[in-house]
Amino acid sequence: MVNAWIAIGALALVAVIIPLSMMLISSLLRPSVPEQGKRATYESGEVPTGSSRHIQFNIQYYMVALLFVVFDIETVFIFPWAVIYGDAVGEVGLVRALVPMLVFIGILVVGLAWAWRNGAVEWVRSPRAESQRVDRDI
Repeated sequence: MVNAWIAIGALALVAVIIPLSMMLISSLLRPSVPEQGKRATYESGEVPTGSSRHIQFNIQYYMVALLFVVFDIETVFIFPWAVIYGDAVGEVGLVRALVPMLVFIGILVVGLAWAWRNGAVEWVRSPRAESQRVDRDI
């Protein structure tokens, strides 16, 4: 029992020492050339203008990111299920193997329909982008 805790402690120590040593070595080896461009604020693909208290980013960036995460996690759950699906059908039957995944996908479809109905997947242009848009009528 004690040997297990020693191994866990050693592993935790290694997990802390390796990243810290990497950061220390990289700070000693990398060149340090401070420039104005490197110190400028940059976020969400837009260079901010004015005070940071007056910048308002479009909430659509975050809505799209959240939807991506939800459906990315869905994929993480569906792939292992699909891999063992053939074996599960033989052991527990088709209905008991298929119903849980259909319920899971159904809940996600209801969530997607709700998000779609509320306009979460529609990209809205900001007034600033509309004012800067160049008409390209040919």
